[in-house]
Amino acid sequence: MLKRLAQLELAICLVLLAGITGLVFVAAIMRFFGHPLVWSVDMAQLLFIWLCFLGSNKAMREKSHLGMEVLVSRLSYTHRFWLEVACTLVILAFLLVLVVEGWKLTLLNRERTFGDSTLSYAWVTVAVPAGCLLLSATLLYNLRRAFRHRDEQMLVYNRTQAEIEAGAPTLEL
Repeated sequence: MLKRLAQLELAICLVLLAGITGLVFVAAIMRFFGHPLVWSVDMAQLLFIWLCFLGSNKAMREKSHLGMEVLVSRLSYTHRFWLEVACTLVILAFLLVLVVEGWKLTLLNRERTFGDSTLSYAWVTVAVPAGCLLLSATLLYNLRRAFRHRDEQMLVYNRTQAEIEAGAPTLEL
């Protein structure tokens, strides 16, 4: 089930990226011929914000985000594990604040139109609470897995040597 959802998320990311690329290309061609698509920049921005949140969720699930490990790599597994747990709790609190405030912003922007289109600006702002909820769920999933697999020295954010060798958890179409 989770693998299917991850594949769906990847497919949506690919469609969004292709849509952005195609839209920007067509808009550039149309502008060259003197018929600019005035709504294309707004639509590309809308697609881009959704792509950013879905892509960041995919990276979080696969533990692919960039990180600075110069200091933490010198810690023992136990200290590193609890440091990652503490960081996770801080990040979850921040994400939940973004969910609440993002939802308030979405409600405020329901009547506002998005650029030159007739779309509600709420479609842009709702990406923040939706994306932060996805990231929170993924962080909780990674945290639960790390607690369950402490005997294998699994971490929340960083792949252990066993995960790297197993090639997990990469999910592709």
